[in-house]
Amino acid sequence: MKAFNVVIVDDHPLITDSYKTAIEKIFSSGDIITNVTIHNNLDSALDDFKNSTVFSEADLIFLDIQLPPSKDDKVFSGEDLGVKIRKNELSAKIVISTSLNDNFRIHGLLKSINPEGFLIKNDINKTELLIAIDKVIHTPPYYSHTVLQLMRDQVSSDIVLDANDRKILFELSIGTKLKDCKR
Repeated sequence: MKAFNVVIVDDHPLITDSYKTAIEKIFSSGDIITNVTIHNNLDSALDDFKNSTVFSEADLIFLDIQLPPSKDDKVFSGEDLGVKIRKNELSAKIVISTSLNDNFRIHGLLKSINPEGFLIKNDINKTELLIAIDKVIHTPPYYSHTVLQLMRDQVSSDIVLDANDRKILFELSIGTKLKDCKR
């Protein structure tokens, strides 16, 4: 019997249970068994990433972006873990899930991780989650409504921003003063 391996990294038990239930529902009628590994913090995920084959054997990884930093302060968010996963060229498909809906952050996550799925938690319900998982597994990518709207707005805009422009706009948006900038 074939196995489908899933890793979920999220600090909200309700969310992890929803993902696990959806995965089990998708594969309930087939000859495929599901192995779901859940990590509720970055330290646990990093330990598995370094010391076991859970991540390297994963077919699908759900990754929350807003996780508290690791205890050693070397990994600050789910984005850092996602970048590590991509650098190791693991074959798993990554699904980012976040409640962030800031255009700058969404764009940065798309660039740094290039996920096969991108879910804004406010856009997703039970039915949409099943559709998203199925699409990521069989015909990626899947982006939720907010992400698609951002992409549409960028394509239809006459304004072209490069990475430096985006950094400047981000610094302005958080109130950074010129005297506080590093030269």
